[in-house]
Amino acid sequence: MKANYHTHTVFCDGRNTPEELVQEAIRLGCPEIGFSGHSYTYFDESYCMSRAGTEEYKKTIRGLQEQYAGRIRIRLGVEQDYYSEEPTGDYDYVIGSVHYVKKDGVFLPVDESREQQLLAVGKYYGGDFYAFAGDYYRTVADLYRKTRCDVIGHFDLIAKFNEDGSLFDPAHPRYRKAAGDALEALLKTPAVFEWNTGAMARGYRTVPYPAPELARRIREAGGRLIFSSDCHEASQLLFGFETFAEE
Repeated sequence: MKANYHTHTVFCDGRNTPEELVQEAIRLGCPEIGFSGHSYTYFDESYCMSRAGTEEYKKTIRGLQEQYAGRIRIRLGVEQDYYSEEPTGDYDYVIGSVHYVKKDGVFLPVDESREQQLLAVGKYYGGDFYAFAGDYYRTVADLYRKTRCDVIGHFDLIAKFNEDGSLFDPAHPRYRKAAGDALEALLKTPAVFEWNTGAMARGYRTVPYPAPELARRIREAGGRLIFSSDCHEASQLLFGFETFAEE
């Protein structure tokens, strides 16, 4: 329960230093914490670690492992975007995520904002959100092959701005098939799925990723889910864990 492995710091788009987050984890009684800086993506440097920063990040986390040995276990991980080409061999674990859909050679951000999503779907898909979802989930389905990830990050990130159903209907047959095909592909891999409360912490959703129906389908198929807060600041480190612990 009290361990989070999807944790961002000032090395990418987080607000706290790694040591501040380690200290918060200790305060909360966590036996372990895992860091997962955003891997470098050459086409969008606004949110991710730089290449030089990546090396400093690794050095910092390894140093904290030694400094806090005996008090808390610290894991060095990375959140590897599907379109990142950075090596992952130096990490203790890898979270694989899809933050973009590539359409006509253009990288379309999935979770930047509702407005950006509407513009992208309007311009590149003629307003057809189900075609957009199809491309998104086909990319998600390929996550393990591309990244060899240990954890599938925020499986249905495409739904971040759609809790009210105003962008698309998650019960629509085209959406259900796209998501279901991706689930079927990933359930054949050894990766686990995260139950991610990050969008809840930031006020976009009232339920974690994946949505309850998708989480149920994962469990019924024998898949595994682990809690994740997708933490970007210390106050979010275990956000929502107790609320959803019994579900």
